[in-house]
Amino acid sequence: MSTAEFSIIDEVESAIRLGSAEKGLETARRVTDLFLSSAGSFDNAQIALFDDVLERLIGTIELRAIADMGARVALAEISAQLAPIAQAPPSVIRRLANNDEIRIAGPVLQESARLDDGELVKIASSKGEPHLLAVAGRWWLKEIVTDALLARRYPSVSRRLAANPGARVSGNGFAVIVGQAEADPELAVSVGVRVDLPSDLRRRLLRSATDAVRTRLLSRAPPHLFEEIQGAIAAVTVGVEREMSAVRDFEGAKRAIANLKATGQLTEATLLGFATQRRYEEAVAALAALSGSTIEVIRPLMQSLREDGLLVPCKAAQLSWETTAAVLESRFATGAMKPADIARAQGHYARMTSENARRTLRFWQVRAL
Repeated sequence: MSTAEFSIIDEVESAIRLGSAEKGLETARRVTDLFLSSAGSFDNAQIALFDDVLERLIGTIELRAIADMGARVALAEISAQLAPIAQAPPSVIRRLANNDEIRIAGPVLQESARLDDGELVKIASSKGEPHLLAVAGRWWLKEIVTDALLARRYPSVSRRLAANPGARVSGNGFAVIVGQAEADPELAVSVGVRVDLPSDLRRRLLRSATDAVRTRLLSRAPPHLFEEIQGAIAAVTVGVEREMSAVRDFEGAKRAIANLKATGQLTEATLLGFATQRRYEEAVAALAALSGSTIEVIRPLMQSLREDGLLVPCKAAQLSWETTAAVLESRFATGAMKPADIARAQGHYARMTSENARRTLRFWQVRAL
């Protein structure tokens, strides 16, 4: 660590010793900026040092934040800055995540990789609805965390989890969601098109669903679920139980895409063809290969009702908007996206950078293991 960096550490000690609120805020911002400027190059000892001094500074700021809007804004800014940093000081992240002010806790709850499952379960079990909503928005969640979130029975949290393709849900968790969905059409559609919803719970959902919800489910179903949902609706309509169609097998598509890649024939044009023809398995496998990801990451993004997640591998693969739009459309067996949804997605895609997309995709890849 440089002499200048040590100088700032000395400044931290002075700010804490003097107890100056203004000095503490200024120093916290400077230390955060210093950490962010070289976060990727610090070793564990240096990160631990930043962790110690920042946590002490934040402790003094928290006391002031109770009555001072400026201090709360400063903590919220620090949270937003540190949330996407994989090497962020862990104790600082935990402290921010447990703050009762959602503007402070929210960014790290939704994004920080420094929060492990145990910490997320603790927060899910003890904090209020806004904190749970933030956790439910994380791209990758294990069943132990979603079980803790669903145990609180907040409908808003269930809706966010159902629409989150990276949230793994247990059988018991899905039972909670389906029970709530009987009186919540939006939730019924979100959970009804999830590929991992157990068959018996899908039948239960469709038995209680209105005709309007059943129609919406068919219109939003991705290709690999369309026939399954259609068959299930027919079965519950006539009161007959029967086995639903099996989820499609990706092994053939993986082999075909691997062969195309080996012979230099896997291109953006190839993916565009698959997407335009709504060849679901081939489109998923091709996008995974072109973006340097895996089917395990791409598949839930394709299954989601949200468009923003699927934009990430498309941008990582540096696809044109024409191909990206075709990939978005290929999620559905029939019909087309609303013009407003397409326009919104195009705006997000234009603002996204390839570097950030590749970084996000690598993070999802690790979390999916």
